Amino acid sequence: MKTVEKVTELEVAREYVNQVYETVKQRNSHETEFLQAVKEVFDSLVPVLAKNPIYIKEAILERIVEPERLISFRVPWVDDQGNVKVNRGYRVQFNSAIGPYKGGLRFHPSVNASIIKFLGFEQIFKNSLTGQPIGGGKGGSDFDPKGKSDAEIMRFTQSFMTELSNYIGPDKDVPAGDIGVGAKEIGYMFGQYKRLRGAYEAGVLTGKGVGYGGSLARKEATGYGTVYFVDEMLKDQDLSLNGSTVVVSGSGNVSIYAMEKAMELGAKVVACSDSGGYVYDKNGIDLDSVKRLKEVEKKRISEYVKDHPGALYFEGCSGIWSIPCDVALPCATQNEIDEMAAKVLVSNGVKAVGEGANMPSTLEAIDVFLDNKVLFGPAKAANAGGVAVSALEMAQNSARLSWTFEEVDNKLKVIMKNIYRDSVAAAEECEMPGNLVVGANAAGFIKVADAMITQGVI
Repeated sequence: MKTVEKVTELEVAREYVNQVYETVKQRNSHETEFLQAVKEVFDSLVPVLAKNPIYIKEAILERIVEPERLISFRVPWVDDQGNVKVNRGYRVQFNSAIGPYKGGLRFHPSVNASIIKFLGFEQIFKNSLTGQPIGGGKGGSDFDPKGKSDAEIMRFTQSFMTELSNYIGPDKDVPAGDIGVGAKEIGYMFGQYKRLRGAYEAGVLTGKGVGYGGSLARKEATGYGTVYFVDEMLKDQDLSLNGSTVVVSGSGNVSIYAMEKAMELGAKVVACSDSGGYVYDKNGIDLDSVKRLKEVEKKRISEYVKDHPGALYFEGCSGIWSIPCDVALPCATQNEIDEMAAKVLVSNGVKAVGEGANMPSTLEAIDVFLDNKVLFGPAKAANAGGVAVSALEMAQNSARLSWTFEEVDNKLKVIMKNIYRDSVAAAEECEMPGNLVVGANAAGFIKVADAMITQGVI
């Protein structure tokens, strides 16, 4: 009898999920990235909803999938030749049930409403998992900072902040950096916000320079956090990063510090990439060379082989996943690992995948990993270290304190370990042990859903 009741509860929950998702598809039919993110979360929540019908009664899915606010605005600016340019800016304030909206700003030509909504939706659960009191938000623009002078970037970011400043604040919405938005862009935006407000509200932005309210270890946090999470996954199976071969996509902030921490823990990183292609160094990537090329000289990763003649460079990015490795860390962009790439990784013996980027694996690729018992750390859990330290930066700003690198790094380790443990426990509660996709979604969702119910229908 109990088995029949359980099947019935699961069927009711699954039907509810399907109905809500169909409505989401009809309303957002052209937003493919957003729909992908919603489906991945919704499908994994069926056992949670079956055990907690209150979430169905309170229409939590219908409410959580709709942003509390989606802002789109014009960003006019003048280039160095005196030409007026116009870009589009976005901010999605998705959910504030457990704290002020928190999420990065992305400057990239691919940015549109779908991209911003998928990132903001994911941010709800990621931020919840950190254990910090922060809600989900995201923003950005289709502005491309590549090839722009510092003066052009300053003029654009000042124009962008002039409008964005109407919607953010230390206890309201706290943006940070993302792709195309680093310390320079954050600095320009903070200066403009300060000028507009006539007050020094340090907590309005995170990722600031350490000399004016930024946190030590923030730059390293996402990459370090991803590796800390993967390390916990491996330890649980009596495996280790020490002696493992690792492939890391990307060569930006997340990738560089994921490589750094993996190397510190004894791994051999043999490949990394940028938007043009990837390098393979069988002797192990020389991280100092990558840092010099990317952080100082701002050059392409193809230049790496000039100083390392034993390394090979390949045009195009997707081939990086054909390199045999024990651990794969996709740290570049969304959907970089498709089903075919996942199958190649599995056939080459990959043991663990940790997502350092946002949604870097397609739904089909994730199924391949899970079906083949590959340890899989989903992005909302594995790459939560960046936003976790952003929340620690907010705490330091509020207290007018500055913690040491070691203090922040130790807090980050604890947070990532707790995220892993909470995800494992939630997966077991959902009777899907080891499935951290389900575990992370469930653990992040329950905290937000309970807060939403407590606060009423708003």
